[in-house]
Amino acid sequence: MPREFTRSRRVGEQMQRLMGEILLRDVHDPGARGVSVTAVEVSKDLSHATVWFSLLDPAADPKPAAAALARASGMIRGKLGRAMYIRQVPELHFRHDESLERGSRLSELINRAVASDKSGSGQDE
Repeated sequence: MPREFTRSRRVGEQMQRLMGEILLRDVHDPGARGVSVTAVEVSKDLSHATVWFSLLDPAADPKPAAAALARASGMIRGKLGRAMYIRQVPELHFRHDESLERGSRLSELINRAVASDKSGSGQDE
């Protein structure tokens, strides 16, 4: 059965696109540099939005970025409201998305295992 394309999902996708632009163009806090919005989940009543972000440097501490985003949330909400023409912009809650870092670590482990198998099998022949 196809998933329903709900209003909260459409709002979340639009917020994600716009927030990427806002972060690049309007947020000048050094703590927010290298931040990418990976997803936005909006509650059904459109009152809250969880904004998932990742960092360009996977080894960097996400706490300064989360604090910078929290400081800029009022400005971000204002710009979202003007761009989206919605009555009330959801309250923003920023969370670090660790899935990219986990995926990168998993790929590295797989590559090491494959390299180890190749080097080990070459000695037996």
